[in-house]
Amino acid sequence: MSLPLIIKWGGQEYTITSLSEEDTVLDLKQSLKGLTGVLPERQKLLGLKMKGKPADDDVKLGALKLKPNTKIMMMGTREESLEDVLGPPPDNDDVVNDFDIEEEVVEVENREENLLKISRRVKEYKVEILNPPREGKKLLVLDVDYTLFDHRSCAETGVELMRPYLHEFLTSAYEDYDIVIWSATNMKWIEAKMKILLPILPGEVGGVSKQLHCTLLLSGLKPQQEQIADNTQVLSLLWILSQVEACRTCERLCMKELGVSTNANYKITFMLDSAAMITVHTPRRGLIDVKPLGVIWGKFSEYYSKKNTIMFDDIGRNFLMNPQNGLKIRPFMKAHLNRDKDKELLKLTQYLKEIAKLDDFLELNHKHWERYLSKKQGQ
Repeated sequence: MSLPLIIKWGGQEYTITSLSEEDTVLDLKQSLKGLTGVLPERQKLLGLKMKGKPADDDVKLGALKLKPNTKIMMMGTREESLEDVLGPPPDNDDVVNDFDIEEEVVEVENREENLLKISRRVKEYKVEILNPPREGKKLLVLDVDYTLFDHRSCAETGVELMRPYLHEFLTSAYEDYDIVIWSATNMKWIEAKMKILLPILPGEVGGVSKQLHCTLLLSGLKPQQEQIADNTQVLSLLWILSQVEACRTCERLCMKELGVSTNANYKITFMLDSAAMITVHTPRRGLIDVKPLGVIWGKFSEYYSKKNTIMFDDIGRNFLMNPQNGLKIRPFMKAHLNRDKDKELLKLTQYLKEIAKLDDFLELNHKHWERYLSKKQGQ
């Protein structure tokens, strides 16, 4: 259960909403380090007691009987040398705001508290199996946004936003791999992105132009929906997905499917959302969310492991807990400009086919996948 807390320090209040009763005092201190720059060993949290004594770092917050929004006073001094490490990242898009995971791996991958978080996800996260895992198949884990399609550009149909060669890529991969979708969003949006083909919308909704209708909805207002005109105009797929529940008239128009979750040539084994991710602390960037493949390996150990799993994501830090299994794909953006020249999935289809012949992926360095493919094709 979520356990929001309010920490008072240095004349300010910091609200922490990312913790649960299963997290420990150390998790709380790590969160505070990211917010304040005070090292965990220098923090003194007044009022956190267990049997009359200050609670140890490994005590779960639930055992302290804290109520939601409990105010806790923290004492501690920030070291000035931490300012550069804990400074906020540049205010750019996630695709740009990335970093070289190699410098962080030693600090994060085998840290005990991170492994404990993975164990909790294995026990608590519920996976809905869409198609049974297949004996002897390897595992391909795919991100969605900017990996499979451009979710921010505008288009008249979802096909225009799909990454080129998507269905051909998945069809070929399915011959050797079980396919899993993992996106850092809520499951309802993942399902929508997998199913909904951008509809051709009416030019007016309730007598209001679509641009204004879009603006009103994004502002939390709902114009009346009474009449629908016939002319069409380009709208953003991202907006459509974000308004699936808000605008029921628009939702009824979403009658076609993207084809990923229903394609006859390949099957999706299951899908994971942000709830399967964990938060880890890194020396350079503070707290970040990652996609630990250990969650899958823990739940399906009879099928998948480090030796037969590969993960595609346009953000390298997402596979910080399992860097040797991650391949950082080039992001597919500005679909209207790049759809005719993007051949990333075409080349990766060939790479997957080549490495499927191996018994152990751990001997590979996916960072140099193009070099590996060129060498193999030249033989």
